[in-house]
Amino acid sequence: MALAAEAKKRGKAKDKTADRDALLKAYRTMLLIRRFEEKAGQLYGMGLIGGFCHLYIGQEAVVVGMQSAISDGDQVITSYRDHGHMLATGMEARGVMAELTGRSGGYSRGKGGSMHMFSKEKNFFGGHGIVGAQVSLGAGLAFSNMYRGNDRVSLTYFGEGASNQGQVYESFNLAALMKLPVVFVIENNKYGMGTSVERSSASHDLSKNGAPWGIPGIQVDGMDVLAVKEAAEQAVAACRAGKGPYLLEVKTYRYRGHSMSDPAKYRTREEVQMMRTQHDCIENARHRLEAMDIEEKAFKAIDDEIKAIVQDAADFAQTSPEPELSELYTDVMLEG
Repeated sequence: MALAAEAKKRGKAKDKTADRDALLKAYRTMLLIRRFEEKAGQLYGMGLIGGFCHLYIGQEAVVVGMQSAISDGDQVITSYRDHGHMLATGMEARGVMAELTGRSGGYSRGKGGSMHMFSKEKNFFGGHGIVGAQVSLGAGLAFSNMYRGNDRVSLTYFGEGASNQGQVYESFNLAALMKLPVVFVIENNKYGMGTSVERSSASHDLSKNGAPWGIPGIQVDGMDVLAVKEAAEQAVAACRAGKGPYLLEVKTYRYRGHSMSDPAKYRTREEVQMMRTQHDCIENARHRLEAMDIEEKAFKAIDDEIKAIVQDAADFAQTSPEPELSELYTDVMLEG
């Protein structure tokens, strides 16, 4: 009995260490995304990034929590607010930042910009500028998995502003009909462009939007990385078990405007400040880690490491050469 009790005690200690290490890893990735996006905003203000640029600041827990629940070979596809997803899948900060500045060292060799980056190696399929277009493509990725008979899962992200697009419901129907292994993730940050979800959607519980097709759905606190992870594990497990699609409405918040050109005058400064001070996903994770006896020097080491990575990415993005003119004629057509 004494031996069994001791073994049980060791098991609990091991579980606690594993939980702490997992949360510390999530904290590091969220901080990387935050610092990367802040630097991208600076470079945009300096005129070094052109075109559209949609920052992910505030929403980091969504993609980090979701990513922690999938395996190698699972696919990710998202909208134009995509830098965080790229970094969470393991794409290098250098390549992402260089693409933002239109340089040849970028993931799309400087031709895709902020909204159109891909990585076959990381199973990241974009980055899509057309609102809701990626949802049907995400269902297509899931169809390919079903057709091949593997157990891969497609994570398909879109915002609450895209949630009422026609192709979204067409995708729900096909996914449910064919029991496709796809997790539909609605990143509800409350404002589509400049219109609040309360004014644009008759449905005030978007997790139920798949109900007519029998798609199970749940609402998740998107400012809590562990809550996202738990919900993601449930959804991914259901898909992998052949039960068909799953819908997550992850309630989050973006601190910056819809894009860099958006002054965000449709909401109050007090609202944004309240979210920053009371619900910030990175600070919440830090407080939990402090309760797990993670010391200040560990946070300082992570912060220094992240700052170095982001500065290196910014330097690389400014010094990498621009694409050759011949690149205008590459990646235009694939010959069969």
